[in-house]
Amino acid sequence: MDVDGVLTDGRFYYSDTGAEYKCFDVKDGFAIRLAGMLGLKFGIITGKMSTIVERRAKELGIEEVHQGYFDKVEVYQSIKQRHNLQDEECAYMGDDLFDLGVMRQVGFAACPADAASEVKDIADYVSRYNGGRGAVRELIELILSAQGKWEAALAKLKDGFSIVNGK
Repeated sequence: MDVDGVLTDGRFYYSDTGAEYKCFDVKDGFAIRLAGMLGLKFGIITGKMSTIVERRAKELGIEEVHQGYFDKVEVYQSIKQRHNLQDEECAYMGDDLFDLGVMRQVGFAACPADAASEVKDIADYVSRYNGGRGAVRELIELILSAQGKWEAALAKLKDGFSIVNGK
């Protein structure tokens, strides 16, 4: 997935001292952690470099983090090869023109509700939610439901399943 406009609302906040801030949705993060425990793997491909993204990815257990890449297709191909995956086994959520190349290759392309119109035109699924506001969570629920894993995850959570230690 992309970051700015997908995991965040796409806006950058800067302080007078030059510090950069991004806002991530806790529901997206929780869904990523839960799905990771259920076997889904996640990766980030973004054109911008940010220590904030590294930190968030680490918190969520995302090992494939690729920053500073405008040619996202090359990175996607590398990830796919390393993990011995076929396009049909991959989903991608993007929001802007830099994401079109990967979205055209994956088995399932999705985007937030506020994505660029060109992205919406080729997406297999357009979320009801904007980037950074639950779009990733919605996609994860959709995938886990299609795999028959969402109800099992809910049952585990109702029984006291801990996302922190996996017990």
